[in-house]
Amino acid sequence: MNRRIVRAALIAPALFALACATASNNAYDEQYKKLEEQQAQQQAMESSAHAEAQRYAAIVYFATGSAVLDADAQQQLRWFAEKMGPYPQASFDVQGFADSTGSEVTNQVISGQRAQACASYLTSLGIAPARMQVNAFSTASPAASNASAAGRKNNRRVEITVR
Repeated sequence: MNRRIVRAALIAPALFALACATASNNAYDEQYKKLEEQQAQQQAMESSAHAEAQRYAAIVYFATGSAVLDADAQQQLRWFAEKMGPYPQASFDVQGFADSTGSEVTNQVISGQRAQACASYLTSLGIAPARMQVNAFSTASPAASNASAAGRKNNRRVEITVR
């Protein structure tokens, strides 16, 4: 009889520890599942917000040989910054272009200056520089033919798109 009592006394704590470990694991598993669900919901919301932000883009046009933002350009950039307000996680490309007048070196420089002018103005409106990828593409990817004045005007631009 004493052996049974001794055996029970030895086994009882082990069974109790096992039950506690199982309960602890179950609680951990439940918490882990809740966190996974919360993360999935957060990712779905961010994905939806990103898709919404991608609906917006801005194009700013420039005079020949200029990187100065005129009133229309500033208005367009203010509009874009306002539209990006609800999407603080959105990042975007600021891409500068030039028409075919001038040398390639000059066009590369001016397209960079145009893109930087837009990025600086957006920064002054509260857009963090880290959200912008600024690039200069010179005469690559013309929006229109450089054979006409209207086409060249369309090529002197900066395009801002959500990534």
